[in-house]
Amino acid sequence: MTALIARDVRRALGGAAWLPLAFFLLVATLVPFAVGPDAQLLERIGGGALWIAALTAALLPIERLVEPDRAEGVLDQLALHGLTEESVAVAKIVAHWLTFAPLLLLAAVPGSTLLGLGSEGLKMTLLALAVGTPGLAGLAVAVAALTAGLPRAGALAGILLLPLAVPLLIFGAAASGAGESGGGSGALLLEAAVSLLLCAGAPFVAGAAIRAGRT
Repeated sequence: MTALIARDVRRALGGAAWLPLAFFLLVATLVPFAVGPDAQLLERIGGGALWIAALTAALLPIERLVEPDRAEGVLDQLALHGLTEESVAVAKIVAHWLTFAPLLLLAAVPGSTLLGLGSEGLKMTLLALAVGTPGLAGLAVAVAALTAGLPRAGALAGILLLPLAVPLLIFGAAASGAGESGGGSGALLLEAAVSLLLCAGAPFVAGAAIRAGRT
């Protein structure tokens, strides 16, 4: 498991791991131009804008999470060595989170500054992203496994992932936007529950999809 996680992390960092980071910052930069220079408006919508940026940035590496290993026969070799498909999915979720979430949290700092979020808003945004990104990583791996080997898998993955991520987006944006009012604890707890549910269910969904793709 450790070797598989390390392998996926090295492959992601050696590839285009910076693309989600660049996309995230690009969205955070463009939002003020779209809504205008109103500081109060930017502060009110800043948390939601960062979450939309995080969600759409999560789509960028989704075709590289499972499909290369399926096409090269790596998943078959892992099964022959006695590693269950669910264990492979857990390793891929952990590796995806390690290469995706820390960069996103770093990018959220200048992104929050661009959107005029205060120190409390930045703290709540970072906390909401830290809580929600494991669920987002689990959902991305599950969708990647479901669409692996299909034509136009990238577009299909977007159609599947975005609606399933709506509860995470709603509660994460609500928790991020409650920095100044201090009323984000309820939204944060709901976001944590959704993220935990996604993390718990994603390995079984991804494992079943990998198994079905080999039969």
